[in-house]
Amino acid sequence: MAKRIAQSSVNWSALAERVPAEQKVNLSAFKLKSDTYLRRVLANPAEPPKINWAQYKNVVPIPGMVDSFQKQYEALKIPYPADTMTAKVDAQWAEVKKAVDAFIAESNNHIANYEKEIAVTKALLPYDQMTMEDFRDAYPEEALDPLNKPTFWPHDAEEQLDYVDPEKSHAPAH
Repeated sequence: MAKRIAQSSVNWSALAERVPAEQKVNLSAFKLKSDTYLRRVLANPAEPPKINWAQYKNVVPIPGMVDSFQKQYEALKIPYPADTMTAKVDAQWAEVKKAVDAFIAESNNHIANYEKEIAVTKALLPYDQMTMEDFRDAYPEEALDPLNKPTFWPHDAEEQLDYVDPEKSHAPAH
């Protein structure tokens, strides 16, 4: 016989924390259905009521009829469905757990890299205290280099002599 469920195994408060605000109504409706079903199940006894066969043998005049019913009733076994989904759910959970663990590891790597970048940025001089030479030393690829890479004001890429418009460079020639 299957075990009797005494209460819901769902942690509704933890689930409600994860549900978006626009879905709270659906969660409430689902919880109401679940609670209603659980109350209906608990309203019925765990075992079917016992039948007093001796009383029926005294009342029913046809000989052997009550014995036949008793034999059929006691032979009746309603099979509880076999659990075929737990293994599949566990396998899916194992796959999801691997993906979650990989995501966590990747996120931790990103966090470590970002913390290094933050440490480097905090180690720099504040911009209001930097000279142009300090800026060039900190950001050589962004600093103006008038000797090796002279540029024209306003020093944007579009205003330089060697600038090629990316939209026009891929356009077919007519």
